[in-house]
Amino acid sequence: MSTPDTQVTADVPEMPAPRVREVTAQSIGGGLALLLGLLGIAIGAAVLAASGLVDGAGVKAALIVTGVLVGVLSFVAMCGLNMVAPGEARVVQLFGRYRGTIRQDGLRWVNPLTSRTRISTRVRNHETAVLKVNDAYGNPIELAAVVVWRVEDTAQATFEVDDYIEFVSTQTEAAVRHIAIEYPYDAHDENGLSLRGNAEEITEKLAVELHARVEAAGVQIIESRFTHLAYAPEIASAMLQRQQAGAVVAARKQIVEGAVGMVESALARIQEQDIVELDPERKAAMVSNLMVVLCGDRSAQPVLNTGTLYQ
Repeated sequence: MSTPDTQVTADVPEMPAPRVREVTAQSIGGGLALLLGLLGIAIGAAVLAASGLVDGAGVKAALIVTGVLVGVLSFVAMCGLNMVAPGEARVVQLFGRYRGTIRQDGLRWVNPLTSRTRISTRVRNHETAVLKVNDAYGNPIELAAVVVWRVEDTAQATFEVDDYIEFVSTQTEAAVRHIAIEYPYDAHDENGLSLRGNAEEITEKLAVELHARVEAAGVQIIESRFTHLAYAPEIASAMLQRQQAGAVVAARKQIVEGAVGMVESALARIQEQDIVELDPERKAAMVSNLMVVLCGDRSAQPVLNTGTLYQ
């Protein structure tokens, strides 16, 4: 499921507004920085080597200091190189301040005094454990869900929450529990929503609530689905009997409606074709016999009347 439609209503929590948003960090291509760094180290080594060829003590000391400084500065500058793989990003901080995010893959160079935190922007799955909760009718049920998500704002994921992976896990479980207690497993009212009978609507409401819960962490919910839904073992047998009884009642209702239509059709044809004239008593007996034959769950045993119609 894509980004949830804002028109879907759900009882969602209000999260605090984010204090920081992702921006692009200033960086340059790492190839040029690597070449300049290696060139600086080579120059520093060459200056140190040249210091051994001079005789003056002052000049020699100056060359040694220059060579060491050039080599050290070049090495420090090369510490700003970062290898960014596809599906990853680097959150850049300078003395505790957020300076931006590197999303461009490849070798990049930034200020070597900054710290760079690796964060994955790949699509991830999170599947909850089987949770045992009470539905809207108070019946214990078991359910589990899987959520497909990814980091959309690396700054929020890094600075707004302590651990964004654990945050998504906890909020997913909370959302699943909240949805479960809001709706029954099976609705007694035909027009009411239920977890089993309205999976698409309930899943959409789950996605809306999840989006509201994890938006503060810069996380995008791509899809959410229930993977397990059943009554708890202690009432599963009783609920199965209830479902079977409901199915039997529904089947009997359909059989009776069909039998009444067939009897009505038979009486109408007998009267139209003037096959036999039936008085009200015999018509009632015929209706009774047809209903028994059509609605019975066993084959009827016919009784042949060798006498007159009234004996």
